[in-house]
Order: sequence, then structure tokens, then C-alpha cells
Amino acid sequence: MQTPNNATENSYKFAPVAKETLTGERIVRPSLNYWQDAWRRLKKNRLAMAGLIILVALIVLAIIVPFVSSYDYQTQDLKIKNVSPNAQHWFGTDDFGRDVWTRVWWGTRISLFIGIIAALIDLVVGVIYGGISAYYGGKVDEVMQRAIEIVYAIPFLLIAILLIMVIGSGISSIILAMAITGWVPMARLVRGQMLTLKEQEFVLASRTLGASPMRIILRSLIPNALGIIIVQITFVVPSAIFTEAFLSFIGLGVKPPLASLGNLLSDGANYIRLYPHRLIFPTIIFSLILLSFNLLGDGLRDALDPKMRK
Repeated sequence: MQTPNNATENSYKFAPVAKETLTGERIVRPSLNYWQDAWRRLKKNRLAMAGLIILVALIVLAIIVPFVSSYDYQTQDLKIKNVSPNAQHWFGTDDFGRDVWTRVWWGTRISLFIGIIAALIDLVVGVIYGGISAYYGGKVDEVMQRAIEIVYAIPFLLIAILLIMVIGSGISSIILAMAITGWVPMARLVRGQMLTLKEQEFVLASRTLGASPMRIILRSLIPNALGIIIVQITFVVPSAIFTEAFLSFIGLGVKPPLASLGNLLSDGANYIRLYPHRLIFPTIIFSLILLSFNLLGDGLRDALDPKMRK
């Protein structure tokens, strides 16, 4: 039998708790949708945000500087050729007296333009091709995958050289070469993601309601694979910029007097001992572009991955 002292002691142990102190159903964080939560996690990634800030700054400078600069990217003045950086010419001049500051930002604009066009081609051709291949499956998928293997087996450099021989060197030949083969990795990636998504219940519900295959691909499958597509795009752009720079560096890309980072690096490499400024500044801008895209891509990959949600 319980003694009075024990009863008093137990009454203290099992004292009722006031309603305001209950926290079992308290909302510990605000309700966020998928994209808001991804942005919240991206902001916590300092390297990714640094890459985003650098990238935005480079894009703004590439757009504004050629318009506000006192010098044109192709205006020659042999009286001031190969001048070192100074107050009038921040990046110096080249062997034709052209302002390197203006030419670098004009070249950045050209390189970014080629990268963005390559990303758009991947986004349209690669995503739709991979989505159709995965959704229909069977013989359709087999035929489309064999076509991808044929295209992928042709070296990109060979295609670029053939196009340059036919239509001449320049931006159009580089973009056309990328359009022929550049979409293949995106198509394979999207196909793999769609093969998993098409077995989900929401796709079965869309079929039951009578939605057409193209509507299911565009409205149901692609939006659910958008995260991995965005991450892939952030790696496609720097890859295309690097490809353009490589082709221009070996003389198969953009031709002077039109400036691109590739031919600026090629010109600067010839004068590295005498006029190092002609190589240093384009190299810095080129490296910052590639680094910022890679940092942003890594951050987006982590932010858009539901498995890393905390």
C-alpha cells in the first residue's frame, strides 16, 4: 500500500503540463515549395553564391562595357600598339593598337553567347528527344538510342572541321557543329530520368484522364526532371565556351577582327614574354567564367537533390 509521502512525491513527478508549453505540433520552419527550399539551401552554399555573383558581374560587364567604352573592339591605332596597362587602356593594347579592355569584354560576350545557344539546343533537342525515347520505349526507344550512338561516334572536331571547310570559320559553324552532336549527353540523361518517372502514379493518372503522350511529356515528366536538367545546363555552358576557345585558339573558330576569348588567348600566347598583359587578362576572365559555372553547378546539384534536404 502506497504511503502518503510516496503519493506526494509521485504527484510532483506527474504534474500536468500547461497547453502553451506543448511543442509536439509546433511548426519548426516555414512551409516552402520545392523551388523555395532549393533556393534556401543554395544560399547557404557560400561557394555556389560566390560563383553566382561572379557570373552575374561578368555578364553585366560583357553587356555594358562594349557600349560605354571610349574605344571600339576593332579600331586600330598603330601609334599606341602594345601599350602596357594605364589609365586610358586598363588592359593595355595589342599589336594593332586596339584596346584590350574592350576586346576582352566583347570576346566574353561572344563566348557567353555561344555557350547559351549550346544550352538552348540541349534544352530543346536533348530534353524532348530523351523524353520521347523514354516514354514510348520498346522499338521506338531502341531505334532512337541507336541513332544517338551513331551521332555520338562521330568526333566533334571532325564535324567542326568539315563545316568550316563548307561554310567557313566563324560563330555559325561552331554553333552548327554543337547542334549536331552537343545534345546527345542531355538526351541520355533525360532518358534515364524519364524511365523512372513514367512508372509513377501521376503519369498513370494522366493517361487515365486521356492526356496525349506529348502533353504528358511536356506537362508531367519534364517538370519533374527539371532539377537535373538545370544542373546539366550549368555544365553545358562552360563546356561550350571551352570548346569555342579551343577551336579559336587553333585557328578554326572565330576569326579576327571579331574578338572571342579563344583568339585573344591565342594572340596573347604569341607575345607572352614581351607583352604578358595580352595573355594574363583574357586568361583571368576565361578562368573566372569556367570556375563560376562549375561552382554554381555543384551548388545547384546539392540544392536540387531532395535526398540532401535537411
